[in-house]
Amino acid sequence: MKTFETLAEVAACVGQEVAVSDWVEVTQARINQFAEATGDLQWIHVDEARAKAGPFGAPIAHGFLTLSMLPVFFQSAFSIKETRMGVNYGLNKVRFTAPVPVGSRLRARMTLLETKPIENAGLQMTWSVSVEREGADKPVCVAESLVRHYP
Repeated sequence: MKTFETLAEVAACVGQEVAVSDWVEVTQARINQFAEATGDLQWIHVDEARAKAGPFGAPIAHGFLTLSMLPVFFQSAFSIKETRMGVNYGLNKVRFTAPVPVGSRLRARMTLLETKPIENAGLQMTWSVSVEREGADKPVCVAESLVRHYP
């Protein structure tokens, strides 16, 4: 995990890959919990027998499950000592570029694209996030994530 002392230290990293998260396994239990929470019970995610006979040979994670893991990736990749809180502000672009079969291990690479000062001495950051699956050639999700941190 990378540790920054101040928001200014983070802002100095615009244009750089700043951090890579820890690996996180996508289990069937996680997929099922997400399906229950969202009401998206499509068979490709939750019916293990049917999904094995489907186009991917196994159940796959919801794209939005992969996206919802961004905060986990950020938390394991870096911290900023000066801040008391960070909040998700939104997304500019999201693409689900490859399936995530059950049992996959994912991690994210974060490149800082832009920063701008915001109210209460905070900093808004725009991150390019590429979520990769262990052993795969291309990312499973790419997104621009906007995050705000406050001292």
